[in-house]
Amino acid sequence: MSAFRRGFVCVGLSYASNLGRLSGALVRRQVMKFPRVIRKNWISMSAIGGLCAVPFSQKQDNLCHEALVRRASSLVTDSTNTFLSQTTLALVDSFTQYVKTIHTLVTLHKHYVASGSKLTPAEEDSVWQVIVRQRQEVSDLREDCKRFESNWMMAINLSKLAAETAYNAGADQASVTAQTSLQVAQSHVDQIRQLSMEAEQNLKESKAEESQRIKLPATMEEEDIPEAYLRED
Repeated sequence: MSAFRRGFVCVGLSYASNLGRLSGALVRRQVMKFPRVIRKNWISMSAIGGLCAVPFSQKQDNLCHEALVRRASSLVTDSTNTFLSQTTLALVDSFTQYVKTIHTLVTLHKHYVASGSKLTPAEEDSVWQVIVRQRQEVSDLREDCKRFESNWMMAINLSKLAAETAYNAGADQASVTAQTSLQVAQSHVDQIRQLSMEAEQNLKESKAEESQRIKLPATMEEEDIPEAYLRED
């Protein structure tokens, strides 16, 4: 029995050794099929216990360094254009909502001032609570606009740098596309900024964000009631 196990182990080791040599021969055979330029620059590296091979080919006719740089610069402009587009959309939407909320607050405050003294205490309190919530929403949206504007300015700077880099690398089409994206984004933001400035001026003039609550007339106290109404029959 012991002899049988030793024989089985020997057979197993022999099989593993032959399999290793066979695998090595297959790898070498596959490598020999590669072009001579790639075989010459084939570097094997150990990674996580296994072997991987990374080819470093020298300059070729259709993949020169200049072409690779142009391609890379085009990819960079694509990424910056996407970033600019998303940040512009976020900023424009934030400003749009901000302007709408300001108009709502101004209109509501104007109605409150005009008819506040005619409202019952319950009605006045209900309208005032809406104004308070509207003021808070205006403040929150103002902070959102500042945050998105910071992201947008970063996207603008990155796009300008990417356009310049693409131009210097010879990627003229990518540079032109980036410049066009910059102009479109700037135009949209300039328009909504103008509307925002007008809305803020209107808000300031109406004092809807800083006015105090209206004091309703005090109800008649018992001592103010005519004595004739207090006498018993």
